[in-house]
Amino acid sequence: MFSSVLVVCVANICRSPVGERLLRQSCPDLRVESAGINALVGHAADEMSAEVAAAHGLSLEGHSARQFTSALAADFDLILTLEKGHKRVVGELAPEVTGKTMLLGQWMGQVDIADPYRRSREFYEEVYKQLECACDGWAAKLGAR
Repeated sequence: MFSSVLVVCVANICRSPVGERLLRQSCPDLRVESAGINALVGHAADEMSAEVAAAHGLSLEGHSARQFTSALAADFDLILTLEKGHKRVVGELAPEVTGKTMLLGQWMGQVDIADPYRRSREFYEEVYKQLECACDGWAAKLGAR
């Protein structure tokens, strides 16, 4: 049984904050947080990510990017990365967590979810929909209420 999940992308300002909030909303009994493998530490969520999330009724208010570390990873039962390359980097930075690291897009055919940073609003919208679908898949596996 999982009680904590860490969602990981690169900068921790676009995809992982949305994934964190979506999963937290679906699974309120889980502790869900996020980090980046090359985080823009201390930065708020990307403005366009926040706008798109808000348009879907999801707030990214209060998000502050933080760096993925092996010490942080040790504190979580499950680590979900946005891309296969992130999963590889997590394994390099924290080999001891390889067995509990999976893709957020696991239940969508193990898909990578592309980075929307500095792309069009339409691309952010598409990424949001993918994140929503991926989080719904995980919520079903993790016992959402």
